[in-house]
Amino acid sequence: MKKRSFVLFVLLFLVASLTACAPPAVPTAAPTAAPTQPPASNGGQELLLATTTSTQDSGLLEYLLPMFEKETGVKVNVVAVGSGQALKLGEEGNADVLLVHSPASEDKFMEAGHGVRREDVMYNDFVILGPKSDPAGIKGMTSAKEAFAKLAETQSTFVSRGDDSGTNAKEKAIWKAAAIEPKGDWYVSAGQGMGAVLNMANEQQAYTLSDRATYLARSKQGLDLVIVVEGDKALFNPYGVIAINPNKGPHIKADLATQFIDWLISVPVQEKIQQFGMADFGQSLFTPDSQPWRQAKGASGG
Repeated sequence: MKKRSFVLFVLLFLVASLTACAPPAVPTAAPTAAPTQPPASNGGQELLLATTTSTQDSGLLEYLLPMFEKETGVKVNVVAVGSGQALKLGEEGNADVLLVHSPASEDKFMEAGHGVRREDVMYNDFVILGPKSDPAGIKGMTSAKEAFAKLAETQSTFVSRGDDSGTNAKEKAIWKAAAIEPKGDWYVSAGQGMGAVLNMANEQQAYTLSDRATYLARSKQGLDLVIVVEGDKALFNPYGVIAINPNKGPHIKADLATQFIDWLISVPVQEKIQQFGMADFGQSLFTPDSQPWRQAKGASGG
């Protein structure tokens, strides 16, 4: 327990240090009233959530977590890193629950017994961004792998996450599909989260791959990049929530992880996810996709 407390302190300190100079989070409309359920008697308890940077950089966590904390009395401590790093934290028993977007890695994680429950939560999509001048000439292309091939051919500057995140995994899969190993001065591996990479690409007027939600949120802060390629099925971006195996140690808050998952996939909270972004962008930044949501929509004919 002392080891985990120390690890949590160090992680939170590092995340705070890395984000200290980042642009302020995009303002979001004040959340509407939480679902009418009696608060659970969990006052004073804390849950450690390891999650991808896109859920933080998009503003989704700032929007959702206060509702959960108000309803349950459970404080959620967040470590926002790449999906690969979040899964590693879970494997080492340094998180109670994960919210990530790297399906192949999530499957391996569950098969290895590191998690005891995984649920679909939501999805959005990835988009290829670039400068308005589009020097590579890929704007309007409908194939992500063909667009990547053109970027390599023209050696147009591309900023990669390079951080073993879900976004980085998707990027690697597209390069593999294009039968290209990107290398050279034109290919910049940043080793940073999505927000930092968008800032770098913006400064260099370069291309990059981003989840749509983070891109839209940052576009409100003066980002000068535009979507040049979108709509390919290969750019689909699903998110899952995972409860860590309590066998990792007595410090794992299995009951709170289960409570958080049940709350996150419930129909009222899925409706909140569907509303997120509507006021600022006229569209949802994430599409709800939990099993209870799908069942409810199927039953209602939606």
